[in-house]
Amino acid sequence: MGFRFPLASVLQFRESIEKREELALQKVQFEVARVRRRIDELTEELAKASDEREESLQRWMQACQLKDLQDEMNSAVVAKQTLSETLVTLKSQRDTHMKLYQAARVNRRMLTDLLEQQRNAWEQNQLRIQQKTLDDIFVARLQRG
Repeated sequence: MGFRFPLASVLQFRESIEKREELALQKVQFEVARVRRRIDELTEELAKASDEREESLQRWMQACQLKDLQDEMNSAVVAKQTLSETLVTLKSQRDTHMKLYQAARVNRRMLTDLLEQQRNAWEQNQLRIQQKTLDDIFVARLQRG
């Protein structure tokens, strides 16, 4: 009869929880990276628009074009502020998910360690049984012959 871990279903459940938390953490980390990239893009757009506005002020330009440029810059600033607020929220979510993942990992790791300890004890016991059987066979052969 092979080794049977009595808490195998609990271990499997904890592994699924750990995997779920890891996926949730990865999803939030992906969103954090995406928002950061978008903030960087907006920062670059604002810098370019600011340079363009400064150049436009040095030469003749229609007021409506200048206003359109300023409106674009204002929209980019508002979008950047919104993304910055979203980033703060996402970082908080990431921290929460990190804690949940770490707790799930610890819970799963405890059971994995217990599984290894029990498997090692079972294997040692099997080796003792085999050795005793071999010893008994050897003693029986010595007594016969």
